Amino acid sequence: MTTAIILIIALALLFDFLNGFNDSANSIATIVSTRVLSPRRAVVWAAFFNFIAFLFFGTHVANTIGKGIIEISVMDQNVIFAALVGACLWDVTAWWFGLPTSSSHALIGGMVGGALVKAGFSSLVLKGIGRTVAFIFISPMVGLILGLLIGAAVYWTFRKFAPRKVDAIFRKGQLASAALFSLGHGGNDAQKTMGIITTLLFSAGVLHGEFKVPHYVVYACQSAIAMGTLFGGWRIVKTMGQKVTKLKPVDGFCAETGAAVSLYISTALGVPVSTTQTITGAIMGVGSLRRLSAVKWGVAGRIIWAWILTIPCSATVSAAVYWIFMHYTK
Repeated sequence: MTTAIILIIALALLFDFLNGFNDSANSIATIVSTRVLSPRRAVVWAAFFNFIAFLFFGTHVANTIGKGIIEISVMDQNVIFAALVGACLWDVTAWWFGLPTSSSHALIGGMVGGALVKAGFSSLVLKGIGRTVAFIFISPMVGLILGLLIGAAVYWTFRKFAPRKVDAIFRKGQLASAALFSLGHGGNDAQKTMGIITTLLFSAGVLHGEFKVPHYVVYACQSAIAMGTLFGGWRIVKTMGQKVTKLKPVDGFCAETGAAVSLYISTALGVPVSTTQTITGAIMGVGSLRRLSAVKWGVAGRIIWAWILTIPCSATVSAAVYWIFMHYTK
């Protein structure tokens, strides 16, 4: 294995770490905002379930990233390097401005940008890209609907309980729902880096035969995303948990459960979705259950614009990185 390959793998794991740092705030936003756990304890809780997610999920999403977005013959170390740089730069920019953007779509945008410069539109797997882009809109809607339905069912079931009793029940329930959501996050998001590293190893001739993620790649990626979670992302926690709508423990439980179900379905289908979009949609759904004005739609609109801009912005950065790298290393 060459030094260049090792360095790109390190960059991929850095992206995975940033993914955990950026996106895993979604796992703890509601449980922190409802004060069920302190931020420090919440990130440890989320990181543990991020790490063990590989015990429960396959590698369908990794397969999609590896061969369902860009033609695998085009994916070499230069394209992967450019994709990772583009995605990392967008992640850091989003974190700096407190935008809960999608690391998943940043990576996909980065792959598209590098591949376009190298081989043109023929290098794109339009079916896979189309499905991923469609889920930019489907994912938050599914989260919203599930959050709304679960919230309605829970509110109706506990309508005769005293508010203090409901609060006590769902303070405990939120520990379970946060764990379920963290499992879904670790199961979907870490697989994107698995797909990138496995593609790199195949393109470099380290792996041969059928596209399959090695166990050591799985362990490395799950560890990286869990470590990112441990360092948290407090700017994004505040946006997700308090600025979109004010939450009580029962609301946090409903939002996390709805988002977790949506993530499990997407992971089973092999669709690389955004955990940010999923949990934001669920929070908005639960918030609108009380009244539409309970959701701060201006903040929600700002978040949606961040989602829409992610793929083109990261693709542009990646294309520029690829062109500069190839131009000055000839």
